[in-house]
Amino acid sequence: MYPAWYFWLLFALAMLVSSIGFKNYVWFISLGYGFSIAAAGLLMLILFGKTLTLGTILCCVIFFLYGCRLGGYLAYRELKSSSYKKNMVGEIKDGKTVPMGVKLAIWVTCALLYATQVSPVFFRLYNNAGSNAWVYISAVIMICGITLESAADIQKNKAKKVNPKRFVDTGLFRIVRCPNYLGEMIFWTGVFISGIGAVRGWQWLVCLLGYGGIIFVMFSGARRLEIRQNKNYGKDPEYQKYVKTVPILLPFVPLYSVEKYKWLVA
Repeated sequence: MYPAWYFWLLFALAMLVSSIGFKNYVWFISLGYGFSIAAAGLLMLILFGKTLTLGTILCCVIFFLYGCRLGGYLAYRELKSSSYKKNMVGEIKDGKTVPMGVKLAIWVTCALLYATQVSPVFFRLYNNAGSNAWVYISAVIMICGITLESAADIQKNKAKKVNPKRFVDTGLFRIVRCPNYLGEMIFWTGVFISGIGAVRGWQWLVCLLGYGGIIFVMFSGARRLEIRQNKNYGKDPEYQKYVKTVPILLPFVPLYSVEKYKWLVA
């Protein structure tokens, strides 16, 4: 039986990594997010090294690769992309006016979310449940999510290089307006189902907290993006046609706008 403080060690590691947000406020939920997930994957490989199975090793390695890709992409965008900085002027708080108490609350909340997001795999390892078919199914879903998210990021970057002042409606953006967020949700859906057959009792509440939390964050992010795009392209007839015919986040689901849902604030 593994010690109960293993989970809190996972939480402490997420706090350590995401503390980068004190350097730049937005990094709590960008660089801190990606690199916290990567670190969690490595930590689980270390903590449960003696009882790892092929399926659980695969999930932990995917966490590491996912986190490094996301964190690396966000770091490049925020530190090297002049066009991104220009577009986000006034859209993202620099944190200088945010009270320290608020920063501390966000830091702890984010770290807890990151720890609970990976908890289905953690509890599988903690309960020494080994691997079953759900683990391999979840790994495939996770890889599909990463692939979709990566492809969306690449397609958007290419489109913006051709026409930086136009909204993107090509490739995956013909299916949904936020395919990168969709990929993120697919990834974490895969993680969630990895707990089937291994997670027990109250542990499901922890898993649900992480899964529900990241789904909420994705819808909140889609709302922020919609508001920003409406501001930038709202007078463009092509954009108006686009937003009325392409779902914002879920393919084949006629949900075209979430701007009016003010409770989607994260």
